[in-house]
Parts: sequence; structure tokens; C-alpha cells
Amino acid sequence: MPAALVRYDLDARGIATITLDDPATRNALSDRLLDELIGRLGQARADGSVRVVVLTSSDDRVFSSGGNLKAFADDTPTVEKYVGLDRFPRVYRLLGQLGKPSICAAGGDVLAGAFGLALACDLIIAREGVRFGCPEINVGVFPFMISALIYRSVPRARANELMMTGRLISAAEAERLHLVNAVVPGEQFAAEVDRWAGLIASRSPLLMRMGKNALDATRDQPLDAALAHLQGQLALAFATEDIKEGVAAFREKREPRWSGR
Repeated sequence: MPAALVRYDLDARGIATITLDDPATRNALSDRLLDELIGRLGQARADGSVRVVVLTSSDDRVFSSGGNLKAFADDTPTVEKYVGLDRFPRVYRLLGQLGKPSICAAGGDVLAGAFGLALACDLIIAREGVRFGCPEINVGVFPFMISALIYRSVPRARANELMMTGRLISAAEAERLHLVNAVVPGEQFAAEVDRWAGLIASRSPLLMRMGKNALDATRDQPLDAALAHLQGQLALAFATEDIKEGVAAFREKREPRWSGR
């Protein structure tokens, strides 16, 4: 049986680390790797003990090189290629529907389809020196699938520049564009990712799930519809034990003890 291309680890704090581990292809998003990634994300979503998901890479140079270029030019019938492309939107949607926050730990270059993967996560922590971008146009491909994610994250003119020139941007420039939450020196990167993950894992998993689901449901809604949905979710939150415990812990100057109810 071939070795797994995606590794999964869960620690006692509820931090699930999903690691892309196909260095021979620079973690190209092949059908097999994407299938394994979808399976691991589904595992994290179904596991009530998971409080946050960290998506990372075993390669300290390249987080992922994006789509598998060999597959783009092979002789597979177009209909089969079309069906196979469904893996990308499934991964992007699944990250939005995890019910728990996700962090992209960008310790290497984040390219092409992987740029979309990072943007589909809730937070991005980048190591100094890594690059982001969609260089597909340089080899005669347009970043069709990830354009929807780029347009939701990057100002229009800069989004067009990235997609139409194939230019890569530094982690520092990505931070200026508010694409990443933090840029960290290499020697501090692992510890900083762990700090962010631990901080999120310490929050109420119930309220985090409700909030995450609400954000996913209302992101593309008109304002009135979004406010109506969010009003209902806030009312439901008032009925939870965790919100009462959070307020009590704040008043008593102690750490909260979340019950998940």
C-alpha cells in the first residue's frame, strides 16, 4: 500500500494538524492528494474533540505548487477532467463548513491552486521569505477556480494583476494586502503557529462552531438577510451554557470551563 500523501495528528488540546506530505511533487494537488485531504478534513469536521485545524506542509520550501500540471496536458478525456476538477471546490467549501476554525501554516511558497487553499482557510500565518501567487498564466492556464476566492480576499485591481501577470508576492506584501495574519521569522514559525492554534483551541468550541457556521452562511448574503440570520444565531447563543460560563469566568477572574452546551 502506498504511503499516505496527507498526514493527520490530533493533540490533547484539540489541535488537528493536517500535513501535505508529497515532497517529490512539491505537494502538487493531484487527485489522490486532494482525495486524502478531503477525507482528513471530513474526519476533523466529524470529530467533536477537534477545536482547530492547522493545514501545513512537510516541505519547508513549498507549501504546495498547486494543480498537477502533468494532468492538465495528458490525454484524459475532457469530460473526465471536468468531473475530477470537482475536488477543488469540494475542498474549498469543506474548509468553510468545518464548524471549527482553520489555520494555513504557510511555511513554504503557496502557489496556484494552493493559493486558493490558503485563502479558503480562516487564518494564514506565513514564514518570512515565502511567496504567494497564481503563476498559472505563465504556462497558458488561467486561475479559473481560485479567482472566486481571490476576488473575495484581494482588491479588484490587485487581484487582476496577480491573475493576469502571474507575479508572485512576498509574505510581507501579502500582509500589507491583509491576506495573511502574521509574518514570522523562520526560527519562530512553528512556535507562533502553535501559539495561534492553542489560543483558538482555548475558546468555547460550541460558540466557535456557531460563529464559524454563521460566517459561512452569511458571507455572500445581502445585508438584510445576513442580519436576520445573525440575529437568530445570537438568540440561540444566549441559550447556551457556555455563554453563561464565559461571562461568569470573566467576572470571577478565572479561566472558563467550557461544557459544549
